[in-house]
Amino acid sequence: MQSKIITAFIAVSLSISMSAQKLSFNKEGEFKVVQFTDMHYVHGNPKSDTTLLLVPYILDSEKPDLVVFTGDIVTGSVEGWDVITKYVIGREIPFAVTLGNHDHENGVTREEIAELVTSYPFNVNSINNIGGRVLNDAIPVYHSEKHLNPAALIYCFDSGAYSTIDGVGGYGWITTDQIEWYKKQSMHYTVQNNFNPLPALAYFHIPLPEYRTAFNDKKNISFGERNEDECSSELNSGMFLAMKEMKDIMATFVGHEHINDYIVNFYNIALAYGHFSGWTTTYTPKPAVNGVRVVVLKEGKREFVTWLHKMDGTIKHKVTYPDHFEKMP
Repeated sequence: MQSKIITAFIAVSLSISMSAQKLSFNKEGEFKVVQFTDMHYVHGNPKSDTTLLLVPYILDSEKPDLVVFTGDIVTGSVEGWDVITKYVIGREIPFAVTLGNHDHENGVTREEIAELVTSYPFNVNSINNIGGRVLNDAIPVYHSEKHLNPAALIYCFDSGAYSTIDGVGGYGWITTDQIEWYKKQSMHYTVQNNFNPLPALAYFHIPLPEYRTAFNDKKNISFGERNEDECSSELNSGMFLAMKEMKDIMATFVGHEHINDYIVNFYNIALAYGHFSGWTTTYTPKPAVNGVRVVVLKEGKREFVTWLHKMDGTIKHKVTYPDHFEKMP
């Protein structure tokens, strides 16, 4: 039994140490994350031109501390990754990638994409393969002073593509192996933080089944729009329950549906969509304006501010968690 505990601790420590770049809160005690999702970039296709305009505009406007690409980013060519990532690399902005259900449909495997992504400068992902899923990370964000101990966590998960179980259709899910990995990561940082769970965010592509349940229940406070049904997995793997048990994740951020951009409170965890960041290489309503979701963590608090920033400069649904999600007496 003792050897199993030691082995698990070593595995967690190795996973943690593989992220070479040290992220930290700024002197104002803030850490800003910009989420691009569902870009469906096709290299050389003019239908992706507006996507390429969006990226530098947002980076220069928001000046994030971290960029997270949450799946379905590049289709049609491997070279597209060079084009999309050059904007963050050129500005020396750390970035992470989580894969969607279409990323590997360009002639390369998910493992090969992981190798490519982690070879880029300023990438903070780790090379791993947990139950057949790649680019799973617990990325620490350190205190603004001295940078010795983590003050928050950014989780990234590969939520898969399609069902891998005979007789079960639909999309993928966060697997039981990934959930066990997450719980070990969470416990490691909780113990390190004097048994207090660190405030954390989680990014992945395919929404949990709880998204639909939460939005349908009108007693839950929500902001933003639902314009299509949530395309979650047909079976529930238990990730939401694990988050409640571990008590660290404050919110999850996904993509997958191109015309949903809501954030809803569910048992004191915010379930959020990003904003469609692509253009006309895939389905989207017309006229449409692409954009991103921005999140600002607050050092030492279980709190964040989030908003949508669109290509035309519009800022929508700026809210603070948990304040705007609490019922008025």
